[in-house]
Amino acid sequence: MPPSATSPRDFISQQVNAGRARAMLALFWGFLAALIGIGQVFCVALLLADALGGDSMPDAPPLIGYGVGALLRAALGLLADQAAFAAGVAGRTRLRRDILARLLAIGPALLRRHHSAELTAILIDRVEVLDGLYARWLPAAMLAVAAPLAVLATAFVIDWRAGVVMLAGGLFVPVAQALSGLGAQRASEKQFLALERLQTRFLDRVRGIATIVLAGRAQDEARALGDAANELRRRLMRVLRVAFLSAAALDCAMAAVLVVMAIGAWHHLTPGAPGGAGAMPALALLLLVPEFFAPLRAFSMAYQDRLQATAAAVALTSLPPAPLPLKTRPIRTIAARGVSITFEDVRFTWDASRGAALDCVNFFVVPGEMVVLAGRSGAGKSTVIELLLGFIRPDSGHIKLNGLDITDIVPAALTELTAWIGQRPMLFAASISDNIAFAKPGATRAEIEDAARAAQVMDFADGLPNGLQTRIGDGGHGLSGGQAQRVAIARAFLKNAPLLLMDEPTAHLDPMTESAVLDSLKRLALGRTVVMASHSAAAHAFGGRRIDLADGRVVGSARGAA
Repeated sequence: MPPSATSPRDFISQQVNAGRARAMLALFWGFLAALIGIGQVFCVALLLADALGGDSMPDAPPLIGYGVGALLRAALGLLADQAAFAAGVAGRTRLRRDILARLLAIGPALLRRHHSAELTAILIDRVEVLDGLYARWLPAAMLAVAAPLAVLATAFVIDWRAGVVMLAGGLFVPVAQALSGLGAQRASEKQFLALERLQTRFLDRVRGIATIVLAGRAQDEARALGDAANELRRRLMRVLRVAFLSAAALDCAMAAVLVVMAIGAWHHLTPGAPGGAGAMPALALLLLVPEFFAPLRAFSMAYQDRLQATAAAVALTSLPPAPLPLKTRPIRTIAARGVSITFEDVRFTWDASRGAALDCVNFFVVPGEMVVLAGRSGAGKSTVIELLLGFIRPDSGHIKLNGLDITDIVPAALTELTAWIGQRPMLFAASISDNIAFAKPGATRAEIEDAARAAQVMDFADGLPNGLQTRIGDGGHGLSGGQAQRVAIARAFLKNAPLLLMDEPTAHLDPMTESAVLDSLKRLALGRTVVMASHSAAAHAFGGRRIDLADGRVVGSARGAA
């Protein structure tokens, strides 16, 4: 796998820069709420100073001011939460769209190196973790600077010594968070690893549940899944334990500041002391301490979101970069009237330790020709098909369609040009008609029915309760292997592409079903350029030319039976 061009640290920096603009609105509302909080502090300080001075009835203006401030602060808090939520949604949507586009650009070749459960976890769970980075940490980080500075400026105006004490307590918070954050990040990484292992194991066991039951291993696998779940629980609790240390450090800092400032203001706060010039400022300073630490507390809580995002970034940056189009030649489309194929000294390697999958492969297919790639498993047949599909690119050499290098063809044009039938067709949990129409969105009902007849789908669909509208399960559950393959052939008929690629289309079929499927494929192949990879003797009698591959090289070519 080629290394990622972005480190986890750089990735987080990129996400912070991308999400900062949307977080500014949450910062604006939060800062206004902090300013109103400072005004409320002075209202409460006036009321308490009057009470300490012996006044039995509180003044109305401070009381009204505090009430109005509380209502405004609640409204601003709601607006800030909505803005933060919108920032999280926008950030996750953008990131998930980018990752999905990368996965699609890389193609199925990625599944050779990553488990499908791992890719699902990256696209869903890892991206979801970054919601805290966009919606909580980023607004809290900015507010943790702006709001305490406003409170600190107010404290320095009242008493510079109290301001120094408050500043010292505030500076202790990020130091404590950094110390606890080192352990929290490592714990988060281990938690994600345990979650990934549990997801992969669970998906594998669900897929192989029939084998597990028949082998009598159901209880053993249930215990193994339970052990994996307990390991995830232990990892999660370690993350929470480390997270609580940061909160405890902040509480200690706030308590220390309150104690020091209370000792300094004690002579102003005894009952019966004169209120005016002494009690009110002292009370205001004490009440400003919670306002000073409130944004820092929010930042401390959101700091865990930053650490979890950093841990998730390790998986997000593990994906290889999407292949970039070559810039040395102009991007071109290709005419769809007959397709010729040229392989010129093509070389490709999946894994350097296992040698080249294709080594100096050369052959030419004229428009409308039928070619069967023959050879033992591992000879390179499927690699040729994947190269023609555009899922991978040759390490060296050139692949040309109608004389144009395949890397210069617009991907959308290559997709329109090509129809593909694999060993196990991917059918979705929908009707047979919908599965056929997947090849051509917007196809009419008549076009779908014509394609179904051409592929002999109607031979079995007419006997189903709802015909082509009969729903099938995920993966084609409810259809036999031959019936599922005919649905895939119907897709190719509906797409009507001039280039037909097939990779072992009759594998896993009994001889009678294979013969019927090959009969449908013969009709589909008429007037098209066809490349079929197969080791089936019946497929070799399909007709056209046979190209023999061995150890990634072309070792022979012969004309097949008509």
